[in-house]
Amino acid sequence: MFGTQELSLFILSGLLLNIAPGPDSLLIMSRSATQGWRAGSAAALGIGSGTCVHIVAAALGLSALLATSSAAFSVVKYLGAAYLLYVGVSMLLSRTKPSAEALSGPLPMPLLTYRRIFFQGFLTNVLNPKVAIFFLAFVPQFIAPHAANKASAFLFLGCIFNFNGMLWCHFLAVTSAFASRRIQASKAVAQWLNRLIGVFFISFGIKLALARKS
Repeated sequence: MFGTQELSLFILSGLLLNIAPGPDSLLIMSRSATQGWRAGSAAALGIGSGTCVHIVAAALGLSALLATSSAAFSVVKYLGAAYLLYVGVSMLLSRTKPSAEALSGPLPMPLLTYRRIFFQGFLTNVLNPKVAIFFLAFVPQFIAPHAANKASAFLFLGCIFNFNGMLWCHFLAVTSAFASRRIQASKAVAQWLNRLIGVFFISFGIKLALARKS
């Protein structure tokens, strides 16, 4: 179909890869747990938009630059690492504020607009050069050698991958928000949870900064 091969295997592999934990999943879970499922959905949509950028760039051959140019890879890598560190440090330094909604709603935490959360998700994803290289390495395996238009086949597969990813991301958003309401954590627990998530983001940023092209 559309110049692809082993489509069912691609879908299954994509679902398993999307389930694997990472900074994207952690951002969705933290925003859902602290501001409700709509905030998690905003983060998920930002991540999906970032994935679209990677898909189009890979289909057009732009991502190949990251795979072949050490300088380009390093620039994007350090920008992404710096942003993850910024998010992590912001979470560590944030202070919760008591409110009437804190007793019955999501965990108390400084609120962010959905627009800001969307761009957090977008930047977390689009500034990760490993995502670009992943698409270059993974998707072409499922494009038929005889495909008339390999770029179109790439875009088709990328859209399937992103659609499945959005299903999983929104599942995370809803379940994380539901779990936070059931737990009804105290302000102190929420503060420490926020700091723990911040530590994870800092660790992801350090890991990305030290990453090398595979």
